[in-house]
Amino acid sequence: MDLLSQRALVGGSTQGIGRAVAEALAERGATITLLARNEAALRAVAAALPAPAGQQHNFLVADFNQPATVQQQVREYLAQAEHSFDILVNNTGGPAGGPILEAPVEAFRAAFEQHLVCNHLLAQAVVPGMRRRGRGRIINVISTSVKQPLPGLGVSNTIRGAVGNWAKTLANELAADGITVNNVLPGATVTQRHTSLIAKKVEQTNQTTEEVEAAMLRGIPAGRFGQAREVAAAVAFLASEAAAYITGINVPVDGGRTSSL
Repeated sequence: MDLLSQRALVGGSTQGIGRAVAEALAERGATITLLARNEAALRAVAAALPAPAGQQHNFLVADFNQPATVQQQVREYLAQAEHSFDILVNNTGGPAGGPILEAPVEAFRAAFEQHLVCNHLLAQAVVPGMRRRGRGRIINVISTSVKQPLPGLGVSNTIRGAVGNWAKTLANELAADGITVNNVLPGATVTQRHTSLIAKKVEQTNQTTEEVEAAMLRGIPAGRFGQAREVAAAVAFLASEAAAYITGINVPVDGGRTSSL
């Protein structure tokens, strides 16, 4: 399960699940390149990451709302670096909630670029290096809506499904090169997005926060919300050599909430 000598590029890694993933990979010996838009936060997180093997972590500044900038930053980094990436973790914040019929067309376009297009550009940038080494891991942090659409998340449900199908197609194309592509699907996990979705539900229904949370928990067999570190543990496993024969799958980390197999 160790990731010594591995180099990982982790998106959306200054907070929430992305930060937990960066920490979990670093704890196992990987050298982390953080990717997000807030330079001050990136600098602070990079300095705080574990370095049990003496790793020198770093970061790239780019906004996932600007796919061309994401592509340019990573390409320039790889052109100057003496290494490429062994692990790519695609992760970014989810689209705003709301009924699908009320969503403006632009919301779909923006989410498609932020999620699928950025994932695709990052994969295009790192796969050549993975192919040269005959090994690589691409792990997409998506949502359980890939398996089962979630009420009130119309745009997210639509785009997450597209990313899931993109990932499965990519997994089939890259398997013979020793590169695996898998999706981790968080359920209700304690993050800033989770808190904001609860707050919006409170506003819409005039319920209390406790009432909204209780209703959500009734749908989770485990009876609790997940923690970011639990999602990160699944990512770390899929990044390891132990998962070399696992590709093209969706792994829900949701306390049993998803009803489908």
